Amino acid sequence: MDAVIEIDNVSWKRENKEILSGVNWRVDQGQHWAILGLNGSGKTTLLNILNGYIWPTKGTVSVLGERYGNVDLRELRKKIGWVSSSLQEKLYVRDLTQDVVISGKYASIGLYDKPTEEDRERAIELMIQLGCEHLVGRPYNTCSQGEKQKTLIARALMAMPELLILDEASNGLDFLSRENLLTSINQLAKQPNAPTILYVTHHIEEILPVFSHTLFIRRGEVMMQGKTSELLQSNPLSDFFETPVHVDWHQERAWLSVR
Repeated sequence: MDAVIEIDNVSWKRENKEILSGVNWRVDQGQHWAILGLNGSGKTTLLNILNGYIWPTKGTVSVLGERYGNVDLRELRKKIGWVSSSLQEKLYVRDLTQDVVISGKYASIGLYDKPTEEDRERAIELMIQLGCEHLVGRPYNTCSQGEKQKTLIARALMAMPELLILDEASNGLDFLSRENLLTSINQLAKQPNAPTILYVTHHIEEILPVFSHTLFIRRGEVMMQGKTSELLQSNPLSDFFETPVHVDWHQERAWLSVR
């Protein structure tokens, strides 16, 4: 099976402090992964390395069959969609939602090229797929947080990426908005032409059944990785959180409580 991501013994230091240490990780085609870690665990550093924005102090990285150091990262990034809260702050908030989506084709903030009719049709199709077609014609800044996140996911899909990274996509959403967004992500992951999806979170109840594998990262190290159904259990999570916790499974999702 071909690897989408191969990370071999990767470490990263900043000001003599090791932020990531000895990370080994492989994601194969056909898999969707959740990445679980608390704030400050090294998740963002790992994502920056995956996108080629920072270079590992030690180790090797290959994404989509391309080894970093032997590839034009500007071209490779066109195959990677990344949705994060930091992107929201960079957008022109008065742009119409469909124009925000179309801008994903050009990896630009704002539209500077005249979109084709095909571009507009694809943007609408993606918004329908994610259940936010009702936002067409609305300025981005009039949307709720959940609606903005769906718009950004549609934007990331506009360039037809092979890898989609959702970095704490549910952050700041109320319960109903979060569940609505997770439903859209679940439907997206089940599409036959779906990209490989990485879902980054620190809430285990957000890890959907489509995420067959999970990586636990703590204090810059991969603590555990493997099948989600085996890792999201009371004993592994008690070790991970370093406190006794209990896991209940409901509708194929794990729900956590402190013992």
